[in-house]
Amino acid sequence: MPVVDLVDETFIVAPPAALAAALAEQRRWRVWWPDLTLDIFMDRGEQGIRWSVTGALVGSCEVWLEPFGDGAIVHYYLRADPTVGDTSTARVLTDSPRGRRAADRLRRRQALRWKRSVWSWKREMEGDRVPGTGLW
Repeated sequence: MPVVDLVDETFIVAPPAALAAALAEQRRWRVWWPDLTLDIFMDRGEQGIRWSVTGALVGSCEVWLEPFGDGAIVHYYLRADPTVGDTSTARVLTDSPRGRRAADRLRRRQALRWKRSVWSWKREMEGDRVPGTGLW
């Protein structure tokens, strides 16, 4: 099991096609994951993107867009292990108390970074729309 195994779901009231177009903008990736390099291994169009991840972590990342009601559920998965030093692929071992504490901090940092990113994306995509007022 990877050291970082995050799963998140956030509902965004916006057309799934608009979310997919925004998700495909690579400039966002550098803001959302500044210490990671993402390489697409599955572009699912309006359903999202799956990436291979290197950099501070090595593993996989996915954003799946599931149409729901008047928007979409943004499913987020990050499954990766931390890397050592200047390498972008050598995994860090976490089988000591110090290693486990470091892994806990890393998981929390990645989770909070994603929540800040997805809530910012939600505000951007929903704009001034008042909840419960119908479609886009």
